[in-house]
Amino acid sequence: MAIRYDRPVSSAARFARLLGAFSLVLALAVLIAHRFGGLATPYLVLLLIAAAGCGLLAALLAAVGLRSLWTSGAEGGLAALAALIYAAFPLTIGAFAAEQYLSLPDIYDVSTDPVSVPDWLSAPNADQIWLKRNPVTPEDREKQLAAYPELTGRRYEGALDRVLEAVRKVAKQSGFTIVRSTGTSEPDRDPEDGPAKPGAGDEAVADAPGMIPVPTPRPYDDDVAKLIRGANGVTLQATNRTLILGLRFDILIRLREEAETTFVDIRVASRYGQHDLGFSAAIAGDYLKALDAELLGIAGG
Repeated sequence: MAIRYDRPVSSAARFARLLGAFSLVLALAVLIAHRFGGLATPYLVLLLIAAAGCGLLAALLAAVGLRSLWTSGAEGGLAALAALIYAAFPLTIGAFAAEQYLSLPDIYDVSTDPVSVPDWLSAPNADQIWLKRNPVTPEDREKQLAAYPELTGRRYEGALDRVLEAVRKVAKQSGFTIVRSTGTSEPDRDPEDGPAKPGAGDEAVADAPGMIPVPTPRPYDDDVAKLIRGANGVTLQATNRTLILGLRFDILIRLREEAETTFVDIRVASRYGQHDLGFSAAIAGDYLKALDAELLGIAGG
């Protein structure tokens, strides 16, 4: 009479496979919905946390299944292996986010000029939903200096027009979409400000002086003063999205002409949350490196 041995079955391994598959599908679905659909970033963060949690639970159950396979020969080894493969992607995203969150300062706005930070041409505004954030403080700027000491402005020995052309070119190559700008080296004229055409009534003003000086006060902080101070510079505001996660960032590039040189500053801020996971500094640093390469040979100290 033949003896038949029935191998036990690991329910933990089978459930781990299902849970791992669910975590992978959830992570991919929310990434696609956020990158190409209308899913808001706060919901993306929440659902990715859920996917990573499911992936972690699947990995733990897979470990239980593998232990049963080792100790009692229980079926479920392949299911446990599949669970680990499925959970690898959401767990990788979760581990990366956790490592960045714990190792980097909780800031969302960086600038190459932390003392005189460029002002937004149009202040970014987004519904944070459950991701709450605090206004940027001087302490946040100190955190930035400590975490990213290499993030500094660039001085180029070149005219503003030449540097501006390179700034726009590199911005396009970096995937920036310029949404607003102010100040140009050759500002557009309003048609009404152009030279008057000869016509009727010219004789009546033929003896009038070409320019009449009118004394006007020049307060330090009014609109006229700001216009004068910005007359030798250009400011560009742009937006950008990261390639995989599709996270949105707002960017400000300020150019100032100083004697024979042009100084470039950049400001980058994430649109959601208190912590940018280091993306803002990475975007700013990559852009400045690309700009250095574009203007190779004229970068100064």
